[in-house]
Amino acid sequence: MNEAHERCGSDEWRQMIRDVILPWALGSTDLGDDVLEVGPGYGATTDVLSRTVGHVTAVEIDADLAAMLTERYSGAPSVDIVHGDAIALPYADDRFTGAACFTMLHHVPTAELQDRLFAEVARVLAPGAPLVASDSLASDELEAHHEGDTYNPVDPDSLTSRLAAAGFEEIEVRTNPYGWTATARAVTS
Repeated sequence: MNEAHERCGSDEWRQMIRDVILPWALGSTDLGDDVLEVGPGYGATTDVLSRTVGHVTAVEIDADLAAMLTERYSGAPSVDIVHGDAIALPYADDRFTGAACFTMLHHVPTAELQDRLFAEVARVLAPGAPLVASDSLASDELEAHHEGDTYNPVDPDSLTSRLAAAGFEEIEVRTNPYGWTATARAVTS
């Protein structure tokens, strides 16, 4: 990530995640007690999830961010930080009770890789377990914010078919003027 993303570790961003983004995205969805978080970045969502679910396994592809989070959560028995790639998760099928990925999918460089990520998350979720994902809507302002960095926003209109193809059902996609959220459940049959 470029230097502009350092604000994602700020107290202001953490408050926005805690008070606005997560409540809107999660709604009444129960992620269960063993949650996979994909792409925690600076850990703003990890902070919230670690206080509301039994255990969080956060998979971060960036080595520096994974190291920072590992140090930060070293005394937290309810959080495991894993340096890894979410398109090749080292977990058995049906392992997690829920999954979350917030404000990170636009960093996945291609739609094909985003779809592989969705399919891999579906694989490690127990049948019927929820995925909650959200991100910003595409904008010129956000594209400028990502100068020198990956910026591949997800079109919310494509999510229903993409998530279904990846192994999800009961898909709900909502938007507001700033972003989208999708809730889906791993296929049960």
